[in-house]
Amino acid sequence: MGVRRTANGVGDFLIETVGEAVAEVILSLLACALFGGLALIAYLSWSFSPRFTIAGAGLLSLFLAHGAWQTFRTPTKGRRRGLAALTAVGFTVTAMTALFLLLYATGCDCL
Repeated sequence: MGVRRTANGVGDFLIETVGEAVAEVILSLLACALFGGLALIAYLSWSFSPRFTIAGAGLLSLFLAHGAWQTFRTPTKGRRRGLAALTAVGFTVTAMTALFLLLYATGCDCL
């Protein structure tokens, strides 16, 4: 009986280890593809119009700065509405994407 339980434990451990390795590979490939896509968008935008690229980057920076301000300031009564909620969500999504790229894209050979 102890041998069967040990064999089941070893089998579960191997399945979990292989599953984690496959998940790491998939997440790394996804991060590299996302990073490559962002670099391609920046390159194509710059080749189309450098002025629009700089203006767009400035507007995006203002949007994210407002979202960060809304996210980290002392909360007011009630919920956020309209632009405040949109910028807070945009900042949060951008921060999570940056964290994802930092954790997984730095481990690939695409950088």
